[in-house]
Amino acid sequence: MARKVDYFAMKIPNRAGEAARLLKAMGKAGVNLLAFTGFPAGHGAQIDFVPASTKKFVKVAKKLRLRVGKKKSGFLVHGTDRAGALASVLGRLAAARINVTAVDGVSAGGGRFGAILWVKRKDVGRATRALHA
Repeated sequence: MARKVDYFAMKIPNRAGEAARLLKAMGKAGVNLLAFTGFPAGHGAQIDFVPASTKKFVKVAKKLRLRVGKKKSGFLVHGTDRAGALASVLGRLAAARINVTAVDGVSAGGGRFGAILWVKRKDVGRATRALHA
C-alpha cells in the first residue's frame, strides 16, 4: 500500500539534542508524525517531517517560530514484510522510468515493513499513478 504524503524539510544545527527538542515540542503540541528522517547537510543537518495533519503541523510550526521549508510531496509505503517487499515497490517506479531520489525503508516488526520515498517534483503525478497512491 502506498500513499502520497506532504513533507516539510528544515535545516537545523548538527548538535546533539536538536532533533529531540523539536520532536518533543511537536509531540507536546499534539502533532502526530507519520515519518521523520534526518541527515547531515553542509555545516548543519536537514530534518524532514511527514505529518499526519499538514494543517496542524504548519500551525504548530508557526507557533514554535520554526523556519520550515515549503510543502513538498513524498510517498509512504507499508505492507507485509517479505523478501523483496521494497524491491517490488521500487520496481513499479523503475518500470515507469521514474528515478527515486531517496528512500528509507524499515522492518516494522510483526511481519510489517514501511518506507518513505521521494521523487522529483515533475515525477510526483506519474509516481502517484505507478504506485496507485
